Amino acid sequence: MSFPRDLYPSESDLLYEEGVLRNPFSLKLWWSYLLAKSDAPFKKRCIIFERALKALPGSYKLWHAYLRERLQVVRNLPVTHPQYETLNNTFERALVTMHKMPRIWLMYLSTLTEQKLISKTRRVFDRALCALPVTQHDRIWENYLVFVSQKGIPIETSLRVYGRYLKYDPSQIEDFVEFLLNSSRWQEAAVRLASVLNDDQFYSIKGKTKHRLWLELCDLLTTHATEVSGLNVDAIIRGGISKFTDEVGRLWTSLADYYIRRNLFEKARDVFEEGMKKVSTVRDFSVLFDAYSQFEESMAAPKMENMDPSNDDEEEEEEDIRLDIDLCKPKSKFEKKIFKGFWLHDDRDVDFRLARLDHLISRSPELANSVLLRQNPHNVVQWHSRVKLFEGNPTKQILTYTEAVRTVDPMKAVGKPHTLWVAFAKLYETHKDLVNARVIFDKAVQVNYKTVDHLASVWAAWAEMEIRCNNFKGALQLMRRATAEPSFEVKRRVAADGNEPVQMKLHKSSRLWTLYMDLEESLGTLESTRSVFERILDLGIAKPELILNYALFLEEKKYFEDAFKVYERGVNIFKYPHVKDIWVTYLSKFVKRHGKTKLERARDLFDRAIEAAPADAVKPLYLQYAKLEEDYGLAKRAMKVYDQATKAVPNHEKLSMYEIYIARAAEIFGVPKTREIYERAIESALPDNDMMKICLKYAQLEKGLREIDRARGIYLFASQFADQISDFWDIWQEFEVRHGSEESFRDMLRTKRSFCASYLKQAGISEDEMAALERQLLPAANNAVVKDSARNVGFVSAGVEAQADGGMKTRANVEEIVLPEENDSDDNGGVEMEQRDVPSAMWSRKRKDNENDDGGVDDSAAKDKGGKSPERIKRLKISR
Repeated sequence: MSFPRDLYPSESDLLYEEGVLRNPFSLKLWWSYLLAKSDAPFKKRCIIFERALKALPGSYKLWHAYLRERLQVVRNLPVTHPQYETLNNTFERALVTMHKMPRIWLMYLSTLTEQKLISKTRRVFDRALCALPVTQHDRIWENYLVFVSQKGIPIETSLRVYGRYLKYDPSQIEDFVEFLLNSSRWQEAAVRLASVLNDDQFYSIKGKTKHRLWLELCDLLTTHATEVSGLNVDAIIRGGISKFTDEVGRLWTSLADYYIRRNLFEKARDVFEEGMKKVSTVRDFSVLFDAYSQFEESMAAPKMENMDPSNDDEEEEEEDIRLDIDLCKPKSKFEKKIFKGFWLHDDRDVDFRLARLDHLISRSPELANSVLLRQNPHNVVQWHSRVKLFEGNPTKQILTYTEAVRTVDPMKAVGKPHTLWVAFAKLYETHKDLVNARVIFDKAVQVNYKTVDHLASVWAAWAEMEIRCNNFKGALQLMRRATAEPSFEVKRRVAADGNEPVQMKLHKSSRLWTLYMDLEESLGTLESTRSVFERILDLGIAKPELILNYALFLEEKKYFEDAFKVYERGVNIFKYPHVKDIWVTYLSKFVKRHGKTKLERARDLFDRAIEAAPADAVKPLYLQYAKLEEDYGLAKRAMKVYDQATKAVPNHEKLSMYEIYIARAAEIFGVPKTREIYERAIESALPDNDMMKICLKYAQLEKGLREIDRARGIYLFASQFADQISDFWDIWQEFEVRHGSEESFRDMLRTKRSFCASYLKQAGISEDEMAALERQLLPAANNAVVKDSARNVGFVSAGVEAQADGGMKTRANVEEIVLPEENDSDDNGGVEMEQRDVPSAMWSRKRKDNENDDGGVDDSAAKDKGGKSPERIKRLKISR
């Protein structure tokens, strides 16, 4: 074999040639030679590779580099080029020694896959699996599965390959099922999915649950109902319904869809009906009902579209079909004639289909109610709703009530189970069947309810029915029967049994005794009514309302003293707050009845009531007591009652009580009498807000009596209870402007500044800030020197005006009124005025503050503020 001269070694190659000739089995020398000839043409490098591989046929490094260069050469060539055949031969020669190298196999298989040599590629995959150890098969199978999943690969080949692969790794069956679904092999996919679901040890590597796989199988079976056979689809889906309760509606719909696709429409309807009777959630019912209604609509719509109204009145002429030659053909005229007249084989059944759809829609409320009752058959409200659905159909209502009272367990009921019995009996009463109504009530009172109140309600409803039917004696007999105490023998038997029914406690039901009492008052005699009341008291089940009603009944019968005895028993039995209404009614009735004839007894009753009442309930009793004294007793005793009330009521009611006290005292004894009450109110421990209100009212009173100094002293005392944003300071300032002097106005401002300073100090504001705030409060004097530095800015006399040089000029008042000077020796026009001292408690705190601020007070000021006869203010000039 001759080579072109350019492929022979050149002079630069002699060094490498000598080395490889001297040591041809050195991989290092061959590799250096190849690196040195990296820029040489492929043919020349190919000769070097062939020579090296001939000397070192077991070198993986040389084979791998050689094959990569071969692959690089054919990369851009068509698969029909001869170079591919050469490449394949090279791979075959390499695999003689490299058959344990998976990388070589993968390169070869990838090349064959690109060449689309199906049979040869399959055989090489098989050879690779045979040559390589099992631990490396997963690398081959990955490419093998990609190869058989390509288009153009025969499906039988793919199925056989996947079958072999599942023997190697059975956990990959989900990929096989997915491949079958993509290949439209519905039968095999269904069989494989069913086998997976039947395998209890199966674990999905894709994270799918058994529930999801089951739904996929159901979708597969129903979507391709005609292509899948050999499986019991009905049993499979029903098994899923019993196993997976959260997709019941979907599974029932899938089963019906399966029969619809197989044209078994009546079977599909049966499945829909069965499903709606068994689902227990509203969501599943809505899914199933929507599918059912769509099915009925789809069945009626084509018939309506194809309906020809011109053929409705035409009748086909009968023909002699005995000689018809098409008898043997399917769907022949003979068959049509035979089935003519049968409604199941009538093509003109549009009305029937529409009637089916209307019937289904009309039943939807009943079916929905059935679903809710399946969720909880002891739901009383749903049973009542079900009865309302059959309104106008008494037969169905009776059947529904019968089923309800048989189904509902009173111990498990949600709601009031006795209302079912009462409504059942009332249904018979509405239709004038009192015999059956009494039978229902008689059965109802024998039921062991959860509480006594339920049983009492049944007895009460029975008695009310008898009253509506004018059977008053029967109603009384029922109440006597219901309230009768069980005998000792019955109690002993029940105690031995250990399960006490509610019937044993019925005789202590206050509801039944109240009804019994009302019936005796209306229909019985006085003695029977009294015996019933005594029995109620003996059982200890009396209520305040019963006491009041019975006492009112005795008053109507003119037994007033007996009524008062009933009140007495009531106040002895009950405590506050239940006895409050009894006391109020008792006292009002007693006062109304006896008035002033039994005044001492009434006072004793009020004293007892007040003594037993708590502080928060004593106010109306005191007011009622005071009203008694005002109307029939002494005014002084009334004032004493008011005074006691102000001490007994809670703090938050003291102000209102004092206001009532003051108003009544002013009306009875006159305004001056109220001074003592005001002083007591001030000395009592009223809250600050209430103290401020009472002081302002006291000051207003003194101002109205022209006692200006006393009013000013009250304002000074009240200042300690004022706050920063109170209107008190404006009221005091207005008072000083109208009635005060310059000195008193300065005292008011000094008190206000002292209060503001203490308030700001408590708020955490520094003295500098307080001084700045004080400067803002006091208006500027235009930078002038004020003559009287002690004078407070803000009070301007009516007869003084400022000059431009900063001085003050007295302005003449042409309209001034000169009043004569007054002194304390005046006789006040012949009227004697009583002067009282202001309580020292009002001045003690303020005097101490002023002594701390001023370092002491002069005698005249101390005397004045001590509350002794103050010197009258001399009014010098009054200007408009």
